[in-house]
Amino acid sequence: MNIYVLLKRTFDTEEKIVVSDGRIEDESAEYIINPYDEYAVEEAIKQRDEHGGEVTVVTVGDEEAEKQLRTALAMGMDKAVLINTEDDVEAGDQFTTAKILQTYFEDKEPDLILAGNVAIDEASGQVGPRLAEGLGINYVTTITALEIDGDKANIDKDVEGDVEKIETSLPLLATCQQGLNDPRYPSLPGIMKAKKKPLEELEIDDLDLDEDDVEAKTETINVFLPPEKEAGRILEGEIDDQVKELISLLKDDAKVL
Repeated sequence: MNIYVLLKRTFDTEEKIVVSDGRIEDESAEYIINPYDEYAVEEAIKQRDEHGGEVTVVTVGDEEAEKQLRTALAMGMDKAVLINTEDDVEAGDQFTTAKILQTYFEDKEPDLILAGNVAIDEASGQVGPRLAEGLGINYVTTITALEIDGDKANIDKDVEGDVEKIETSLPLLATCQQGLNDPRYPSLPGIMKAKKKPLEELEIDDLDLDEDDVEAKTETINVFLPPEKEAGRILEGEIDDQVKELISLLKDDAKVL
């Protein structure tokens, strides 16, 4: 099988996000593999080990993303591809990323493309479906189980607290949800092997694209953190008095009654 994984470099979920003048201050931030993409990496390795073939991890970003690609290689990916847009794309969006990936895959013959359900930084969940539509292949989002038999795939799809059973055919793009598997940690031997595994770096010129082809369709007007929650208030006294005070607060202060 010819398997690909789409990977994104995101903020560490333990990081404190600082916003200044409508932009995220990222100079000192720690970055990781988008957690949902780790499920895609693990599933790709499992499917390769079961069915044979090769797994390639692909990211669109700047040269700093090489660290996350090397981590994926240490987890068990065979090859990595970095499409470096640092010098060519000033401000991209989901359209930009999907267009670049679509062009990259035009001369490939993927049987299976796996991606995270969402990225934890923007959480749009658009890149995978946009790419599948552009390539004209089947896609299923938020999968929690995947079994492949020949050119058929049986899938469990998470649907808000329930499971939808889907049968479809390859080639297929699927986005991975929590519960699909338990991503492995890179082992020491894996880390050592990752240093020798191939990592190809491309630019959009290599894909015969120019800046106009990948110009963003959306514009970010402002970025801001949600307001801090005010401290709660504990009502005291007899129950009847607490109820009366609560009703008064909801009517006069919160104005929700």
